Amino acid sequence: MRSLDVPPALTRWVAGIDVATAAGSPVVDVPDHATTLLLRMDRRELIVMGPRTRAAYHVGTPGRSCVRVRMRPGRAQTLLGRPLRDLADRALPLRALPGLDVDRFAADPIAALEATVADRPEPAYRLDEAARLLAVVGVATTAARLHLSERRLHSLFTDGTGLSPKRFARIDRLRTVLAADTGRWSDIAATAGYYDQSHMTAEFRHFMGVPPAAFTAGHHPTPSPCTT
Repeated sequence: MRSLDVPPALTRWVAGIDVATAAGSPVVDVPDHATTLLLRMDRRELIVMGPRTRAAYHVGTPGRSCVRVRMRPGRAQTLLGRPLRDLADRALPLRALPGLDVDRFAADPIAALEATVADRPEPAYRLDEAARLLAVVGVATTAARLHLSERRLHSLFTDGTGLSPKRFARIDRLRTVLAADTGRWSDIAATAGYYDQSHMTAEFRHFMGVPPAAFTAGHHPTPSPCTT
């Protein structure tokens, strides 16, 4: 996998861009609260992938490559022109994306995306702030600090990310654990915002299918063929 530098013009919209080529070895797609725009290079097929709420263990077809664009919260809703509330754990083909030239996207993802968002309205940042708050405080406190009702916050998240605020926060905590350097599990649990190590272990098993110690030791569920 090769990660591309996201230029300033795209940082409002995009969290990351990479070009991946399957090598035929097992791959883990960890849970992600982001929506991803994916281009299958061999077929010039554009796919939108909603948030992933469970880890996927698979083996890709050797040589198959794709461009993946991980969107910031709420940006995919603006780009697609539709709410994301029904996209969690789904991958849907796109016949076209207004303003995006697929061939140009395959040849130069950065330039193609810059052209696509150039005339789009400035994205709202309320979801960014809500996501930042959810990483450190609960749903009720986040809603209060944003002067929103919890019901309105729930609607904002399900439309803008495809997830409820609570599930978004749970996945965010898990990703903090996955990104942690080596250390004591109790310390990692505290840093990620869990009540204790047993809480972290239960959540990790729920999302990843195995406990954290087994995962880091390489004891993963049996991979299945990639169908995306």
